[in-house]
Amino acid sequence: MDTTRNTILEAWMDEHGYSANSLATAVNSALESLTGRLGRCDGRQVRDWRSGRVKWPNSATRKALEGVTGRDPLELGFVPRRRPAPTVASEQEDVDPMHRRTLVAGTISAAVAAAAPGAASARKIGMRDVERLQNKFAAVIASDHSRGGQIDIEERATRLADEALNLQNSGSATQRVRSNLYATAASFRSSAMWAAIDGRRFQDSITHMREAQTLAELSGDQAIKFRIWSHAGSLYRHLGRPADARAANDVARNLHITRRDPMFASLGLARQMAIQGVAHERGGLRRAFDQAQEAMARAGEDHRPVWLTAFYDEAELHSLALSAYLAAGEWSTAEYHAHRCLAALRPHMRRSLAIATSRLAHAQLAQGDADTAAHTAMTVPAEAATQHARVSRMLQEFGAALRATAPSSVSTRNWTEHTRAWRA
Repeated sequence: MDTTRNTILEAWMDEHGYSANSLATAVNSALESLTGRLGRCDGRQVRDWRSGRVKWPNSATRKALEGVTGRDPLELGFVPRRRPAPTVASEQEDVDPMHRRTLVAGTISAAVAAAAPGAASARKIGMRDVERLQNKFAAVIASDHSRGGQIDIEERATRLADEALNLQNSGSATQRVRSNLYATAASFRSSAMWAAIDGRRFQDSITHMREAQTLAELSGDQAIKFRIWSHAGSLYRHLGRPADARAANDVARNLHITRRDPMFASLGLARQMAIQGVAHERGGLRRAFDQAQEAMARAGEDHRPVWLTAFYDEAELHSLALSAYLAAGEWSTAEYHAHRCLAALRPHMRRSLAIATSRLAHAQLAQGDADTAAHTAMTVPAEAATQHARVSRMLQEFGAALRATAPSSVSTRNWTEHTRAWRA
């Protein structure tokens, strides 16, 4: 058996920084976009292509490879089965015109690329450009958890989404790079969407959502699709539209990634629980929480997107349970989850700390403990109380409820003095 090494594929992999395993992963993702099913390619198969043991992969795999590399199989050094021996006459007479044009174009392109000076070549966009943008995305995520909801975070994320899209048009790139650029642009748009939700700028968040959904489809990235549809569920929940919230969250929960990674399944269940709370479906809350907790316990230490690892953990699960039980009017259970959330929160989650503390105050007041509730509410940092739209609204509602519950109490007077100092 002739096992002439495929040096063309080997050179392409070296140039673009692919190992056998990473190329297999990319091909599997491309197969999922093409067929709806995750591919089963592995590093051994890629090594077989590279060594020449497999000269012509099956048709679906060839199509996926073309999507990843931007080259047809012949340009990657693969050889069709039962290919006739090449002679000048047979190539001119037997190859169909379209195939001949592909071969000629590929040969000319390779010759031009080899001969042309680097300065004259169009700019080549690579994964380093993508990684540079992704580092900026990590900074946006950090800002969100520190002081979420601010319009400058929304505007910065929007500008960076545009930067990712402009990069698409600034030079040549493989399909893998282009897909990653679309995914990065979608990530920025989804952060702009979340900042607008958090700041209660709901009409702006709908605009960002629509743009993010389009970019996510262009990318084919399951993780960012999940984030956007899950955020859409949160948007509709904050708008008081539980039916729409459930439908959007169901789109996220039905993506293949929730079956591959229990952490995504857990987040989908946790947000379903919060939607059930808004819909006053008390009976299913405990079951949804238990399922989300069990899925989280099954999740291994896999590589996951920074937006997920930065916030979703045991504390966030209890935070969503707190939101659910508070909305459903189950005050004592809400308080239990508030304490569990606050005990588990990571130090950088300052926005989440303010939200959970405000919700805890509401749960305590609803149980008739005005003194403890007022004391809890006064521990919310002034910056969050005055500059974060969601926290400000919750504390305004808390103050109104406190005055209605105990209008002449010392706690109410102390709260009034405390909030006056914020405005000073």
